[in-house]
Amino acid sequence: MTDVASLRSDLLAWYDARARTLPWRAPPGSGVRTDPYRVWLSEVMLQQTTVPHATPYFLSFTKRWPTVAALAAVDDGELMGAWAGLGYYARARNLLACARAVANDHDGVFPDTEAGLLALPGVGAYTAAAVAAIAFDRPANVVDGNVERVMARLFAVDTPLPGGKVELKRLAGTLVTDDRPGDWAQALMDLGATVCRPRSPLCLVCPVARHCQGLASGEPERFPVKGAKAPRPHRTGVAWVMRDGQGRVAVVRRPDKGLLGGMIGLPTSDWGEGPEVTDPVVADWRDAGAIEHVFTHFSLTLQVRVATAAAKDVIWLEEAEAMSALPTVFAKALVRAGGER
Repeated sequence: MTDVASLRSDLLAWYDARARTLPWRAPPGSGVRTDPYRVWLSEVMLQQTTVPHATPYFLSFTKRWPTVAALAAVDDGELMGAWAGLGYYARARNLLACARAVANDHDGVFPDTEAGLLALPGVGAYTAAAVAAIAFDRPANVVDGNVERVMARLFAVDTPLPGGKVELKRLAGTLVTDDRPGDWAQALMDLGATVCRPRSPLCLVCPVARHCQGLASGEPERFPVKGAKAPRPHRTGVAWVMRDGQGRVAVVRRPDKGLLGGMIGLPTSDWGEGPEVTDPVVADWRDAGAIEHVFTHFSLTLQVRVATAAAKDVIWLEEAEAMSALPTVFAKALVRAGGER
């Protein structure tokens, strides 16, 4: 039987002394609540993204758009360009939809309950719980991948993932109380990120080691138990790099819906076709090789074809500007195309 009070006391004392300093976070135990806009923005950015990668984007966004109302007023294309490089671009579309709902329907004030937050477009159970706990100190059960790993080891949960996620969330909920729920949520996140790491956990310095059934088993790294992964599908296609001979490259705005929706991209074939496709314009095309890219649900090989050409229905950008605005997969293709010849 886990001594919840003792475990919480041990972890919160560690958090008070060792909490990470993050630009969206209030000091632990300070009683200061973080701006819900900053909490929400950071949580959306951190989905499937590391703290070091997300931090400069967060700082840039909050400098350009310091309030949710300012973000809500931004042009869609400008927002998508600022998001380029963070990946999972549906998050950017949801970000804008949520900001506009808060600005237009809630007078620029985020709801302060999980239920109210869940009613916002693009806000799921995790983000609602995180904002409720961290920004409003509600006793919400905030469970991300780090927390799942901590729970799996603390309670030596043998059920393989992803099936074990329900049990891990239930166990995490048994540790949530009305006492410092925001700090508790962040303490668990920090523990998973810095001590209870996926590989080589630092059990000797873990503040809750005496409570950990995984450590007691002698094999803490065995948890969480991973189920067999389904093979990732593979797709192929062609990306066309068209230059105008004046230092500009042709890009297009992708449809709002679908993968990389609303983003600037290179003209491409459908992904699923092979390299034997019709080039978009008549030109002296040359093969520049291929690039590989992995998305969440499939891997992709793009054959890159290059030409100096004239084209309609495209946007001509200076190549350096295009490189900074393109999502990673297209930036790879532009690099593969090499300099203009």
